[in-house]
Amino acid sequence: MRASLIQLSVDSSDSVDERRHRAASLVRGRTGDDLVVLPELWTAGAWSYDRWGRDAEGVDGPTAEAMSAAARQAGVWLHAGSIVERDGDGTLYNTALLFDRTGELHGCYRKIHRYGFDTGEATMMGGGRDIVTVPTDFGVIGLAICYDLRFPELFRGLLDAGAELVVVPAAWPAARLGHWRLLTRTRALEEQVFLLACCAVGTHGGMRQGGHSVAVDPWGTVLGEARTAEETVTVEFDMAQVARTRSELPVLRDRVLTIEAPGGDPSDQARRPLSPS
Repeated sequence: MRASLIQLSVDSSDSVDERRHRAASLVRGRTGDDLVVLPELWTAGAWSYDRWGRDAEGVDGPTAEAMSAAARQAGVWLHAGSIVERDGDGTLYNTALLFDRTGELHGCYRKIHRYGFDTGEATMMGGGRDIVTVPTDFGVIGLAICYDLRFPELFRGLLDAGAELVVVPAAWPAARLGHWRLLTRTRALEEQVFLLACCAVGTHGGMRQGGHSVAVDPWGTVLGEARTAEETVTVEFDMAQVARTRSELPVLRDRVLTIEAPGGDPSDQARRPLSPS
């Protein structure tokens, strides 16, 4: 299969309409790809907290409409990064959207781990609770967002829910680029999945973005990596490599300790698997 990571520049001087138009144009140009991925919160800006309330929208809002049309026109599965979603009760969420080749919305994932240490996203947005995987014509995709990379239990949960490929849109700070490069390889290696992580570039909310969008295979090998400017990274790989890797190095078979999802019986957490909500 062929996948492209569109590493968008998200600059504070851009309007949402300008970003939306540019993203849709870039997606339409990816005819022939199987999967296209955009970064986290590329419309409002992941660090532009003052814009979130103004730029929030529903999962059927203008960004979803534009991305649905672009996916259909290009004939690709499109992971449209994430948007600031406003729920019916007014709560904001950091929500990822996945569209199929006809433009139908097939997956929504609300970010479980909110970044900010009692500021920003951690206080302004609600947290998701559901582990989300989506079957496609090339394999099962697991959904995660940015800060989620620091929580291995989520990725083990995605594995248990059948994920063969995990997509991670992000707005990772340039100051912690070393962590990004380590964690993306580690999550692919430990779960023996392909991992596609698409990060923004540019500066917004005073935070310079790290870029270095990356595709990693189940052995932890980097298949392609961007630099720090707006660009598209395209990689080709064989999804059958997931099964081959798990057969050749069957570490997942040897698991002993597993954990329970939030809300389980603490006395039973050492032996029960994390399961999707």
